[in-house]
Amino acid sequence: PGEGPADGSGAVARPAAPPASLSPSRAADFMQCPLLYRFRVIDRLPEKPSEAATRGTLVHAVLERLFDAPAAERTVPRAKALLPGQWDRLRQARPELVELFADDADGERLARWLAQAEQLVERWFTLEDPTRLEPAERELFVEAELDSGLRLRGIIDRVDVAPTGEVRIVDYKTGKAPRPEYAESALFQMKFYALVVWRLKGVVPRRLQLVYLGSGDVLTYDPVPADLQRVERKLLALWEAIRQATETGDWRPRPTKLCGWCDHQAHCPEFGGTPPPYPLPLVRTGP
Repeated sequence: PGEGPADGSGAVARPAAPPASLSPSRAADFMQCPLLYRFRVIDRLPEKPSEAATRGTLVHAVLERLFDAPAAERTVPRAKALLPGQWDRLRQARPELVELFADDADGERLARWLAQAEQLVERWFTLEDPTRLEPAERELFVEAELDSGLRLRGIIDRVDVAPTGEVRIVDYKTGKAPRPEYAESALFQMKFYALVVWRLKGVVPRRLQLVYLGSGDVLTYDPVPADLQRVERKLLALWEAIRQATETGDWRPRPTKLCGWCDHQAHCPEFGGTPPPYPLPLVRTGP
């Protein structure tokens, strides 16, 4: 969930404009590598679809649609039966996905990929019981403007509201749960959503829940206002750094092990590449 990067689907490119809002995924991009943020948000460079990310999108769609059925009918067979139709819908909405299996003449890779999606859907039933859940919201787009003027936005997979009014925010992850030392960065996205809900509704969510379908783990966290105030301060500092980089055009690459997965090595100075001409006006600093 969150704003996706440019996808190379042939849509008419929008003119470059300064960033106007922040989502959890784009905040994570900037923290990982400011130049990656620039390539995705300002240059809107196309990126090739990946099997893992597309499988995640497909599984999310199935889990969202399953709740259309009456509670008693939310079964494993029903969920698995949704997969082919949701895959067809996804391909129609994003024609570039045909690239994923273009060289798969006998359909073996596609069959294996769909089987992996099935396993993830099946595992969800061991972690939560959809017959006992009635989500208040699914795939909920949220947006809030902070007092500072910073606009936060994102898409929450599921919002549950207890009869007592307590709110639980749930996010599905199709990968494996992080090691404990990395749990804090995993929770950043959830605290971001909690902050938006707090600012919108005046209610601090009672629980944040990450459901890891890849490993069968559920990570929960109960936030308090001080937590969310810390996240707000962090986001304001992040936004100030983004604003400065936008005005000066100074977007530094930050090399990490993740560089090997990046689609933009041809444009990255770390790999001998040259970024595209900067499409926004620069604000001179100094004499």
